[in-house]
Amino acid sequence: MIVFPAIDLRRGKCVRLQQGEPGRETVYGDDPVEVARRWEMKGASWLHVVNLDGAFSGSLSAPEGAGTLPVNLLRLRDIAAAIDIPVQFGGGIRTLEDVERVLGLGAQRAILGTVAVRRPELVSEAIARFGSGRIAVGIDARDGRVATHGWQETTGIVAADLGREMRQRGVEWVVYTDIARDGMLTGVNVSATSLLAAETGLRVIASGGVASVDDVRALRDVVTGPIAGVIIGKALYTGAIDLAEAISVARARKEN
Repeated sequence: MIVFPAIDLRRGKCVRLQQGEPGRETVYGDDPVEVARRWEMKGASWLHVVNLDGAFSGSLSAPEGAGTLPVNLLRLRDIAAAIDIPVQFGGGIRTLEDVERVLGLGAQRAILGTVAVRRPELVSEAIARFGSGRIAVGIDARDGRVATHGWQETTGIVAADLGREMRQRGVEWVVYTDIARDGMLTGVNVSATSLLAAETGLRVIASGGVASVDDVRALRDVVTGPIAGVIIGKALYTGAIDLAEAISVARARKEN
């Protein structure tokens, strides 16, 4: 199981939100590149980077207008150039051109969220053009229902139903987030995450609420619907989890 340290970008800074609420923000660093290097030095094999500004605005464009690279995309470019591990990147990706732009700036994998709900055919097109290994879908759920537009809108779509449709469209990787737990350090939703994996056959990356290595261990030991990865954010920044220990736990086999 892969451990993905999270770097959430807002106005170019490394931040964490509680339950995705813009007004509940904590800034953890002005230099995301330094943070990325730190996680790489501690043994990370992947990074999970989120463009919060893009998720909220629904666009990768800079407010300054066409031809200007948004600050969070500048940070993506700089992070990818500074480290030797792959980056998956999401937030505000709405078109094939957006996917191409993000991959061209150094991301190994682009995460499609809102567009997977609003324009699911674009997911099929992206996979056909870039390959299933370079495309992931973000399924963010509140009480089991999919949320979109930076978690600001909740639909009537059941997470597992969206997952099954995405699988039919060629998706292999999904990031599943329990919004109510995100940034709260209340523990990851193991049952919902493993159920999604079991019902869809997708390679599911768990996100939201990871508070201790016990959460990592619980995800690792799931038998039905095995979990492919786990994203850890706030617990790393507060020191509640040591990244090296989490990686060791994720790679260990369950003791009999």
